[in-house]
Amino acid sequence: MELRNQTSTSEFILLGLSENPEQENLLFALFLCMYLVTAMGNLLIVLAIRSDSHLQTPIYFFVANLSLVDFCLTTNTVPKMLVNIQSRSKSISYPCCLTQMYFFHFFGIMDSILIAVMVYDRFVAICHPLHYTTTMSPLLCVVMAVSPWVFSFFISLTHILLMVRLVFCGSNEIPHYFCDLTPLLRLSCTDTTMNKFFVFIVAGMVLSIPFICILTSYAHITMAIMKVPSANGRKKAFSTCSSHLSVVALLYGTTIRVYLCPSSVRTAMKEKASAVMYTAVTPMLNPFIYSLRNRDLKGALKNLISKKITSSS
Repeated sequence: MELRNQTSTSEFILLGLSENPEQENLLFALFLCMYLVTAMGNLLIVLAIRSDSHLQTPIYFFVANLSLVDFCLTTNTVPKMLVNIQSRSKSISYPCCLTQMYFFHFFGIMDSILIAVMVYDRFVAICHPLHYTTTMSPLLCVVMAVSPWVFSFFISLTHILLMVRLVFCGSNEIPHYFCDLTPLLRLSCTDTTMNKFFVFIVAGMVLSIPFICILTSYAHITMAIMKVPSANGRKKAFSTCSSHLSVVALLYGTTIRVYLCPSSVRTAMKEKASAVMYTAVTPMLNPFIYSLRNRDLKGALKNLISKKITSSS
């Protein structure tokens, strides 16, 4: 009877990264620049890979997929925050909140799995070069690219189905800049045990397992690099691996802290700082990691830009 008399809220208030107007103006300029760099960098990589026949290989196929996912992941969260800051309105309707949450988890899961797939590709290329062509066949590449989309769809949909059964009858203020599971679950006045259990299981699958596979693959890659006779070759390989590992550590470290660490060691500010890392910083860094250190991709980007300039003139 008590639950029947309760009315679920129709909208939420996203408190954002800061409630100080002066800080919000600075955050608006900062995140606008970050979003423009992220969008331009990732979309240019997708266009460059599609336009260059020499880049029609497995690794670039996965890089293009990752760039598209990174663009979508950032577009799902950052523009809404910028609109809220500019309009001074922080409200978001319940359906829009669930939609944003769905796509955040959809593209977030995709991001985690694709990075692991790319590391596996490098593991095969470096540790088993003679078997690379047969192992990374076109069919396997398609399966490895399509499977994360299907898996992410069903996992994200399950999150939403579990969320719609909850009732929100108390405060409607979300101490975050987008709708995420953990802060929303704290606002519910119904039992969230099943939701939390599912979050823990999914986080273990899409964060811990890929992270362990990545570390294992890089351990084998490091041992293979140590056998390279050229000192310059080893230095270049280690430089590339270290940049990749730094982004991997940033992505998985922050997401594991939010979704797998006990709630007693988490605060709203720490969750927001971690969210900035995996929704804005890593998608912005990935184009630089995979293009500036790659001669073929840099050449494709130069050709793409030169063609656009020539056609416009």
